[in-house]
Amino acid sequence: MLLECFSASSMRNVAACVSLTGTLLQMALSWFLLSFLFRSLYANNDFFTSIGQMTDLLYTEKNLVKSLKEYIRQEENRLEQVKEWADKLDSLTNTATQDPEGFLGHPVNAFKLMKRLNSEWADLESLVLKDTTNGFISNLTVQRQFFPTDEDQTGAAKALLRLQDTYKLSANTISNGDLPGVVHKSRMTVADCYELGKIAYSEADYYHTELWMAQALTQLDEGEESTIDKVTVLDYLSYAIYKQGELERALELTKSMLKLDPDHHRANGNLKYFEFQLEKQRKAEAEKKEVEDKKIEKKVLDKRDTERKRSKEPLPERKKYEMLCRGEGVKLTPRRQSRLFCRYYDNNHNPLLLLAPVKQEDEWDRPRIVRYHDIISDSEIETVKEIAKPRLRRATISNPITGVLETAPYRISKSAWLSGYEHSTIERINQRIEDVTGLEMDTAEELQVANYGVGGQYEPHFDFGRKDEPDAFKELGTGNRIATWLFYMSDVSAGGATVFPDVGAAVWPKKGTAVFWYNLFASGEGDYSTRHAACPVLVGNKWVSNKWIHERGQEFRRPCAVSEME
Repeated sequence: MLLECFSASSMRNVAACVSLTGTLLQMALSWFLLSFLFRSLYANNDFFTSIGQMTDLLYTEKNLVKSLKEYIRQEENRLEQVKEWADKLDSLTNTATQDPEGFLGHPVNAFKLMKRLNSEWADLESLVLKDTTNGFISNLTVQRQFFPTDEDQTGAAKALLRLQDTYKLSANTISNGDLPGVVHKSRMTVADCYELGKIAYSEADYYHTELWMAQALTQLDEGEESTIDKVTVLDYLSYAIYKQGELERALELTKSMLKLDPDHHRANGNLKYFEFQLEKQRKAEAEKKEVEDKKIEKKVLDKRDTERKRSKEPLPERKKYEMLCRGEGVKLTPRRQSRLFCRYYDNNHNPLLLLAPVKQEDEWDRPRIVRYHDIISDSEIETVKEIAKPRLRRATISNPITGVLETAPYRISKSAWLSGYEHSTIERINQRIEDVTGLEMDTAEELQVANYGVGGQYEPHFDFGRKDEPDAFKELGTGNRIATWLFYMSDVSAGGATVFPDVGAAVWPKKGTAVFWYNLFASGEGDYSTRHAACPVLVGNKWVSNKWIHERGQEFRRPCAVSEME
């Protein structure tokens, strides 16, 4: 079109060409800007790391279902027209073929036959070939750029496995949707269990591969219909069990697979290999037994010594962390419990708190963790979430070596940073934290808002920089993180506690409250008992926001102490 335009000689055509060219350029520029905007907003979105942003996917899917139903309606309408045509001609041809010559002896019938075959069948062909998919396919193409990726699906699958381990849930419990506090119960199909097992297999996680392939097999045995067959499931299951060193079970499952499919190439190969390995193992065990029989008494004594030693060893941090997440934490002694109180607190007669003191509750004594009730209103929470949601990005951690912020697999959430100058609500919240704590906020970090994803968690970590991390907050120039203030902006149906594994403390989310603790002693030394973690969210949607308060500016607000641990 443009070549034809520019070949014209008249001024009118040239003017028209210039106008058309400008319009096309504007359209191209607009499309480029829109494409760039969509790509920048949704590229590498890591949907699984934020329940808040995952809600947008529900509306995307709802839009697609609406588009699909419109396509179905158009298809049904088209097929109805074809059916009416077929029914009409079926009746007509049945009558006509009973007496073909007599039927065509009527000139109108002869004319209509010519007309039908020459033009009406062509119209029918066009109707049959009519493409009603354009609207749906176009919508699907547009929406696909906002779809989750393979990384999201794998991330969500790993989250389910993490929840299974942390909260000691059986595959059957999860598959049936029998989780505490659930409102919208959902059952997993054979295909869902199989997919979960396959993802575990791709990660060489044969323990979870076994659990979920076994669950898929159980549901198939119970009669559930599926496109996934038993042979496929048994193939994965037998190999996963073999990789865990259980040769006899792997052999039995392989035999079961060959009963269903005697010609299965891999199963026949595995059968011979497993039998050979099993025979080799039995011979080795028989030889070892002769030697062990002579040392059996010493072995029993050694085993008792080992068990005694093991009983005295402290639990690994991971075990303590998971126990606390399940509510199996250390219980305070009555004496320590008696030192914890609730009170109305005005921070040494702060003028802004004299008429409206805050509700303060002691959660733990060492380190001292306090909770403030009704410290943030529902309207403030909604404002903070509204500002933060479009800006949520995969949460980062500070690299202990370089101090640079980067994503980490042990922190599954999305976060956004909000400054006091951008909204009066944020400024008011910052001032409230200063009034209650008595600490300077000018040197604190911006308010960080976080929304946790599927099985969202933050594994055990310190908020402050240790001595082996001298450059942790060097770029801020405000010293170390002296204290942490954490708002809970939602209730969580199950899971999601903040736990301190070294001391056995667990603080459970409660909407509208905040917890506060010092990361550093008054001497400036780090308090290593403040190592803490955010437990995986089992059921619900967890929103928090936190303020990391730094040393600079606190010189007269929290004077330095002489004693290192004071």
